[in-house]
Amino acid sequence: MATNGEQTTINDHYSVTVPAAIRDRLDIQPGDKIEWEVTDGGELTIEVVKQRFGAFDDFEAVDMGETDVTADHNIAGIEQEYDEGQ
Repeated sequence: MATNGEQTTINDHYSVTVPAAIRDRLDIQPGDKIEWEVTDGGELTIEVVKQRFGAFDDFEAVDMGETDVTADHNIAGIEQEYDEGQ
């Protein structure tokens, strides 16, 4: 599928939408970045930088439980006894 000649309009916030044909051909997904460069000759080039995964994706999730930690810990996280009369 040819993707030459695709056009978009710059909106009031100077944002552009990558045309669907370009997104599909280059497999651009949410979270990816586009690096813009202007050559010495005045030509614009862009490169897709894949950034789909966060820095902590390799870590396993920790079960935080469903207890109310504010009842057992003060604002500094120090464990304290809970007094029902408070």
